[in-house]
Amino acid sequence: MRKIYDISLTITPDMPVWPGDPTVILERIAKIENGANANISRVTLSVHTGTHVDSPYHFLPGGKAVDQLGLEVLVGETQVVQLPDSIKVISDDVVHDAGIREGIRRVLFKTRNSEYWSRRLPTFQKNFVGISVDGADALVDRGLWLVGIDYLSIAPFKQSRPTHEVLLRGGVVVVEGVDLSRVTPGMYELVCLPLKLGGSDGAPARAILIAD
Repeated sequence: MRKIYDISLTITPDMPVWPGDPTVILERIAKIENGANANISRVTLSVHTGTHVDSPYHFLPGGKAVDQLGLEVLVGETQVVQLPDSIKVISDDVVHDAGIREGIRRVLFKTRNSEYWSRRLPTFQKNFVGISVDGADALVDRGLWLVGIDYLSIAPFKQSRPTHEVLLRGGVVVVEGVDLSRVTPGMYELVCLPLKLGGSDGAPARAILIAD
């Protein structure tokens, strides 16, 4: 029987968000107990909240919006690569030694970041593991279609633009904020479906891994 892992973060008002981004507002605006016909809620958030997909338009003027991304990139065989807790940044050397399989097109990096989700830390953690520019170059050179990481940015804190530009210009879809705390390294089928927000630079996504 196949095992399905939900690697999406639950969107709640008390979840960590990127510094400066709006916090999540999730509220019921119609309540049955107050006489309404049905419960109705509304949500206010950044499109880069929780588990989300970055489109090229996030950093590249004129780049594709999230509703223009091909589903064949967002669904398919994926390798979860676990890195030692000693790794502070994913450089080209780390990529070279990570054991990424030849021909694989989608990679999710599990790092010490995953502990933040298992511990349910409510505040933003600046000391997260990200991918350096040379690491991004190495991933593009491998012909990857999709790269994901287990915190809210693929790039180290305050170094966002260079890494994103390398990956997005190289045709790599970026998935951020995946929760891999209960996932072991290995091969899976990924299904990652961002909301189809027209013209948007990103979108929250429901992402799962399926193991045979």
